Amino acid sequence: MFPLRDINPTLHTPVATWWLIGINVLAWVFIQGLGGEVAMAKSLCQFGLIPADLLGSAPRNAVIPVSDTLACTLQDSRPLLTLLSHMFMHGGWFHVITNMWFLYIFGDNVEDALGASRFVMFYLLCGLAAALTQIMANATALIPMVGASGAIGGVLGAYARLFPQAKVVTLIPLGFYFFTTELPAIAMLGYWFFLQLAGGIPALSSTGGGVAFWAHVGGFIAGLMLVGVFGRRDAPYEY
Repeated sequence: MFPLRDINPTLHTPVATWWLIGINVLAWVFIQGLGGEVAMAKSLCQFGLIPADLLGSAPRNAVIPVSDTLACTLQDSRPLLTLLSHMFMHGGWFHVITNMWFLYIFGDNVEDALGASRFVMFYLLCGLAAALTQIMANATALIPMVGASGAIGGVLGAYARLFPQAKVVTLIPLGFYFFTTELPAIAMLGYWFFLQLAGGIPALSSTGGGVAFWAHVGGFIAGLMLVGVFGRRDAPYEY
């Protein structure tokens, strides 16, 4: 199932949501070179989160292939900055477009409930919680982790708690046919969360790359919990 739009009006212009989308897009264009091989490799090496490197368990000067011809060579530093920077990097066009689409659809209403500044703090904390969850799931991983989906998972968790009955116009494929229907947010987002759990359990025994399912799970749960802490007292929503 893929969300096309939600039927849930907002009271304020989602300034923070648009800024976050803009920062991600600018990073994709100017740091990652629109997915060009050299720029992409540099961004993964410099700004991607590598759990084993962060925890200091990676072999010294380990070489990590990031394309057919390029690789990262790990240094002695512990790159704490990557806990933040990895949230604004992506692995390809589909990755960045789908992440920004989810943030566009669900971010405005959550920002409406929290306020712009609190929403940004909430977003970053969810991204941090997502990263830590993924690290706990595979602390020895040498594959760079990038993407805003952990933080956006937090936005989805907050939306599910704040607006469980809001209607989401959803695209559903059925073989070669596609149709749209309106689903309650709790159904659509609950299905998304189930998919992350279903993908995350077998991923626990994998040492290769792929989708950071546990980052999505950790971000979603963090969003469910933190939205009540960051909510504005004057917002017309229940927590």
